[in-house]
Amino acid sequence: MSDRPIVTVRRLGRRDYESVWHAMQAFTAERTADTPSELWVVEHDPVFTQGQAGRPEHVLNPGDIPVVQSDRGGQVTYHGPGQLVIYLLLSLREAGLGVRGLVSAMENSIIDVLAEHGIEAHARPDAPGVYVGEAKIAALGLRVKRGYSYHGLAFNIDMDLEPFNRINPCGYQGMAVTQLRDQLPSTALDFADIENTVIEALCKRIGLSAHHEATPQH
Repeated sequence: MSDRPIVTVRRLGRRDYESVWHAMQAFTAERTADTPSELWVVEHDPVFTQGQAGRPEHVLNPGDIPVVQSDRGGQVTYHGPGQLVIYLLLSLREAGLGVRGLVSAMENSIIDVLAEHGIEAHARPDAPGVYVGEAKIAALGLRVKRGYSYHGLAFNIDMDLEPFNRINPCGYQGMAVTQLRDQLPSTALDFADIENTVIEALCKRIGLSAHHEATPQH
């Protein structure tokens, strides 16, 4: 038996952004010291989300894709099908991490997974996230209330990257964006396998033991 804290992993499937966001807010507001932490795994319908530091001038031409003002940290990003999103509803006390430590664990988990595929990636101190060369492959955004985190990471797997051209990703004009599919063009990608690998790497980096549930209870 592991003595690491248990985290419940819930796979939500494909969901709209706002309903999941509001469910995260409610979960965090209602949880107590006895509430087990959770990871929510989801793909979103196409949406641009603005973080608390987001500025409207970084949304260039949203077109038919909605823009949602969120309460996470950071600036504007895009979510859509083919992108793996993992929300970390954690007790930072239980995990023994501060915000910076959690951000580093998230970044390093993606770097670990990419390394398994022979892809060299890195984090940047000036712009949280994970990069392959100069191109961003994973974005991060968190909110912490009463020592509990929510929001999380978005890892580009096999998606339509065109909507990133309609924004300045994370507030950086002309920032290149990439995805696993473009890094491994001749490899058959199994989204579910990648999902499981990322969850395993994330739990290892944070020091959690995953308990998998089929569906969310919220």
